[in-house]
Amino acid sequence: FTLQQDTRNSFLVVFGYAILIILIFILQFLFIYNYRYDIYEDNRKLTFIFFNILIVIVAFTLTINYNSNYLFAVPICILPLIIKAFFDSRLGLYTHLLTVLLIGFLVPNSFEFVFLQITAGIITVQSQTQLYKRANLFITVGQIFFVYILGYISFTTIQEGSIFQINFAPIAMFMLNGLLMLFVQPLIYIYERLFRLVSDVSLLELSDTNSILLKELSDKAPGTFHHSLQVANLAESAANEIGANSLLVRVGALYHDIGKLKTPSYFSENQKANVSPHDELTPRQSAKIIISHVINGIKIAQKHNIPDRVIDFIRTHHGTSLVFYFFKKQEEISSENFNSDDFKYPGPKPFSKETAILMMADSVEAASKSLKSPTVNDLKNFINKIINSQMADQQFNSSDITFAEIELVKKVLFKKLINVYQLRVEYPE
Repeated sequence: FTLQQDTRNSFLVVFGYAILIILIFILQFLFIYNYRYDIYEDNRKLTFIFFNILIVIVAFTLTINYNSNYLFAVPICILPLIIKAFFDSRLGLYTHLLTVLLIGFLVPNSFEFVFLQITAGIITVQSQTQLYKRANLFITVGQIFFVYILGYISFTTIQEGSIFQINFAPIAMFMLNGLLMLFVQPLIYIYERLFRLVSDVSLLELSDTNSILLKELSDKAPGTFHHSLQVANLAESAANEIGANSLLVRVGALYHDIGKLKTPSYFSENQKANVSPHDELTPRQSAKIIISHVINGIKIAQKHNIPDRVIDFIRTHHGTSLVFYFFKKQEEISSENFNSDDFKYPGPKPFSKETAILMMADSVEAASKSLKSPTVNDLKNFINKIINSQMADQQFNSSDITFAEIELVKKVLFKKLINVYQLRVEYPE
């Protein structure tokens, strides 16, 4: 009877643990579903995230079975670093928190372990971890080591009642942890090849204007290339201001109009004479050619193995907006019997801060070419009119950018364009 009861109790304990573990995985799925639906739809990205969680859990399980004294040598903070490098900080932190909770079931002194690892994870995510800058990784590792030491000394002081009872063996484990974390860069390179993802290191390579595709753009469509450089500078400054991924925005801006390579002369920035090839076309035909640069851009980018993370900027930089000039022209010819959808870009709308910034910078830079000797107030009203129109058209509803951040983007674009037009702010006498 006692044996049966022990067996039943063991079964219930395992069942209880299983419920808690399933709950944590459900929370991870719900977060991805609600806040990163693009990842939820991509089995490759989902596999990547859960594969890394599994690797970390296996590493801790093996360490505990071998010798629990080596517990703090396992570099768990590599997980949020990797997730942040390929996706974003929020997902990196959330994944780290849930993984630490899972491992908390396995380790001794679980409260101390969970507290230290959560604190270190928060520091990891908040630190400047653009891994293409090598110094940043060393700074991040140093900050994590400092947090571990501070937390360990605090817990030892609480438990022993004295600061002089510190065991230096865990400190050696913290140092080993830091050394192992330095392998995150080659690990990211391996993941890029295995899962076809893109990190900031790859983005830095793509930002080289001497790359084959950008070189071809500068030769065949020099006006578009110059426009892309200007947009890249505007968008990068705006991204820095609101804490978005400035390198990703810059690369997206450099490639966003790559589809114009197919028919460069049909875009005003590449026309060398006053005669436009659109003069011989109907407004509907002209709109079709203009809209096609988005689809052509996606095809060209895919042919040259440009990552999806960058192709997203090509897809979304016009959202579902109208080709307004030719739409109005069609209205003048015939206000009835035409479908306005023929003059709309296919979308989708921007779905991140970075893609929203590019839409604003692209529209403002392109439209600013029509300004003739503007004043400071003219320029401010012009920027407000364009971006407010996009907001009224609900182009930013799918992105996670706030009204306050949009206002900051407006201010950055205003400051940058003041420099372009060499305007001076008028002060009251």
